[in-house]
Amino acid sequence: MANKYYLAVDIGASSGRHILGWLEKGKIRLEEIYRFENKLVKQGGHLCWDLEHLFHEVTAGMKKCGELGRVPVSVGIDTWGVDFVLLDEGGNVLGPTVAYRDGRTKGMDEEVYKLIPEEKLYARNGIQKQLFNSVYQLMAIKRDTPQLLEKARSFLMVPEYLNFLLTGQRANEYTNATTSQLVNAQTQDWDWELMDILGIPRRLFGKLNMPKTVVGPLTDKMAETIGYQTEVVLPATHDTGSAVMAVPTMSEDSIYLSSGTWSLMGIERLIPDCTEQSRKHNFTNEGGYHCRYRYLKNIMGMWMMQSLRREFKHAYSFEELYQLAHIGRYFTSVVDVNDASFLAPDSMIKAVQDYCEKTGQEKPETECELLYCIYKSLAKCYAQTVAEIEEVTGKQYDTIHVVGGGCQDRFLNKLLAQATGKAVFAGPVEATAIGNLLAQMLKDKVFSDLPEARAAVAKSFDVKQVEI
Repeated sequence: MANKYYLAVDIGASSGRHILGWLEKGKIRLEEIYRFENKLVKQGGHLCWDLEHLFHEVTAGMKKCGELGRVPVSVGIDTWGVDFVLLDEGGNVLGPTVAYRDGRTKGMDEEVYKLIPEEKLYARNGIQKQLFNSVYQLMAIKRDTPQLLEKARSFLMVPEYLNFLLTGQRANEYTNATTSQLVNAQTQDWDWELMDILGIPRRLFGKLNMPKTVVGPLTDKMAETIGYQTEVVLPATHDTGSAVMAVPTMSEDSIYLSSGTWSLMGIERLIPDCTEQSRKHNFTNEGGYHCRYRYLKNIMGMWMMQSLRREFKHAYSFEELYQLAHIGRYFTSVVDVNDASFLAPDSMIKAVQDYCEKTGQEKPETECELLYCIYKSLAKCYAQTVAEIEEVTGKQYDTIHVVGGGCQDRFLNKLLAQATGKAVFAGPVEATAIGNLLAQMLKDKVFSDLPEARAAVAKSFDVKQVEI
């Protein structure tokens, strides 16, 4: 019997991949079919996404599947959260697709809080305050280019827009929508009253669809371009939502760390926590598969390491970076990895040095010191987050599951285990793509429910306990 293929298009801030998945003898198999670059471009004085380039790469990878004779029965696209396009009646994009690292939202939090206090906003949606959230981006558009809001008829997040180009259908998806800060945590629907308070038009927002929902078949034109017909299915289109689906043995006693450009650390809950205590700890209640909540904290993550690596004169391998960081373990200065100065600096090296000077600490000078400073700071932030999760929930957790590309960083995993005193398990690496595939397989009834799907992940991929 021929294999039944499913295609995950997993797009991150720096690259994207097309990964085919199928079930073989009870195990999930993966094959990377295509890989492409993604990067920010300057447009009109703003940092923007090149969506024309992204869509070209999405279709190129889909064509590759046909060329290899592995036509998927469905395809799902996931990306980062918060960023969006506005479409007019005819489906044309209005204005540039400004990226979350752009500075246009500076001061927009204060504009929002003039209309609704921060405490009341959190009580409605339970979403962690981050100045790049969609709500602040929309307020910036309302201030700077109100004519765009007047012309707009649809608000689509990046994966939803790519789906629209493939199918002609405009479909909003729940997990990514929650990152906008415009979804009510209790109703799990758009917060229409909040939109009225903020002066954001209701007409932009369509029905919220859960993962597993079929968007539609490819348009005839797209099917002709790509070379075959297939069905577009919604995974958890927010990449962390997909990654958390693939945590192999998720239980009430475990914490997950989705480790990549960003680190997302938290637990899975069935009931949101929108209390003032939760807000003060800066936790977020993002939407998860099947009405679950991803109760987590966003942490700057491997972005800082990636930025340092780009500035180093020598192109070190990851193994060499670990060795350099190990050499620098005498260095004691630490930084707040979530400080806004590290979001999009011209030089990460200078940003780290300036922060240490500003806080009265020794300034890192060598590559060893810079690396260990970031590693140690990340581990400290992780340990603090674990302590806060235990404080807010009133319970102890004994394991941490690290998934995603960052789980390959043995040096950071070891520091995490030492800093928290927890049992740390690393893997799978391709958690986001796997979670994307799981949603498609669950829709196709390959698995009866998420626990069965997670059990298959545990059986299919190498998951190792970190040795201290």
